[in-house]
Amino acid sequence: MSEYAVVNPATGQTEATYPSHTDAELEQRIAAADAAFRTWRSLPVSERAAGLRRVAELHRERKDELAAIIVREMGKPLSHAEGEVDFAADITEFYADQAEKITADQPVDILGEGTAVVRKAPLGVLLGIMPWNFPYYQVARFAAPNLILGNTILLKHAPQCPESAAAIEQMYRDAGLPEGAYLDLRISNEQAAAVIADPRVQGVSVTGSERAGAAVAETAGRNLKKVALELGGSDPFIVLSTPDLDATVAAAVEARLDNNGQSCNAPKRFIVVDDLYDAFLEKFTAAMTGQVMGDPFAADTTLGPLSSVAAAERLAEQVETAISQGARLVAGGDRDGAFFPPTVLTDVTPEMDVYRQELFGPAAVVYRVSGEDEAVALANDTTYGLGSYVYTTDPEQADRVADRIDAGMVYINCVLADSPELPFGGVKRSGTSREMGLLGADEFVNKKLVRTAP
Repeated sequence: MSEYAVVNPATGQTEATYPSHTDAELEQRIAAADAAFRTWRSLPVSERAAGLRRVAELHRERKDELAAIIVREMGKPLSHAEGEVDFAADITEFYADQAEKITADQPVDILGEGTAVVRKAPLGVLLGIMPWNFPYYQVARFAAPNLILGNTILLKHAPQCPESAAAIEQMYRDAGLPEGAYLDLRISNEQAAAVIADPRVQGVSVTGSERAGAAVAETAGRNLKKVALELGGSDPFIVLSTPDLDATVAAAVEARLDNNGQSCNAPKRFIVVDDLYDAFLEKFTAAMTGQVMGDPFAADTTLGPLSSVAAAERLAEQVETAISQGARLVAGGDRDGAFFPPTVLTDVTPEMDVYRQELFGPAAVVYRVSGEDEAVALANDTTYGLGSYVYTTDPEQADRVADRIDAGMVYINCVLADSPELPFGGVKRSGTSREMGLLGADEFVNKKLVRTAP
């Protein structure tokens, strides 16, 4: 049976299977992307922008259909799926609107006579390897800026997302982009390695696990290819002071359970000062366990299943191991198929496995700290460095803590504040690059110096 299949995690039913591309079909697609590059890069940037603007419009026009696909593929509540489609449209439109700025020459102040500019030129065919948790959003933030620059895209989506992957390719085709400018690949990991090694392919971007990122980076390094990595995270949510604890708890729960808790930059470690800890834990636990878990298509559902039974089993194993090592289970922990209830752990110490792990699902660890210094030390005591969240009523403290945290992003007194113009990315084992914002258009580009004598 094909590796590419839609297995509805809410029901466990396999709804459709799709054949993988043969080596011959893969060769045809690489050749098509390479040929399209010569046409696409030569078009005026205004025409490339118009094509991307139409892709954004198609996302909005087909929102109901697109959202329903990913509810079946990975189980996110329908309202979350609809929001993701809108966000993918917004990102694509942002890059269309910023096309002239992205591609404009950048003058250089030179010491001698004459002029110099840095001119941005596309690299060529790029491979994107994308995960299942945000099937449209992840693709938009990689594909849109690189298409604006004049690159062409080969996209290997997660095997459980064949229908959303095909729907994206169809939108690019229907928007009038040259045949081959954006192509979906249903291929194995071994075939993906061959794509990276292919001399027609100039770079690869991966969003996914540390294991996947390391494997791709190794292959890219052997072939001297540019690689961009967006990997996991175990983001801290630090509560130092707040004028409204209920509102802070609501934000904490909303962020932790976004996308059924399967978001790399969701807060997973809640670090609370001593005088707020007891009240925070009580309110946080009540709000977590008060969620409505069920059919992701139902209007009142706030928490759907995890993406697969295997994903739920992995999370259950992590929680069970934590308890066996001495963590306290405050709530949750009982898996039912792919459904996993909101779970709260406390009394976690550095000797426990869960202290170092990313919990990818609706599970949270709450820590008690004495103050700012201990909070920052705990926040930084991780191999990850993606995002972070700081709640405080003291602006100077907020600025100070933001400087001290080892992360690519710091959100102060807000959650779920991602926006197309804001760069996204991390440090340490969370990745090596930035997506979104104008920085997102600087990863796969030839910054060509043009020096002219007087």
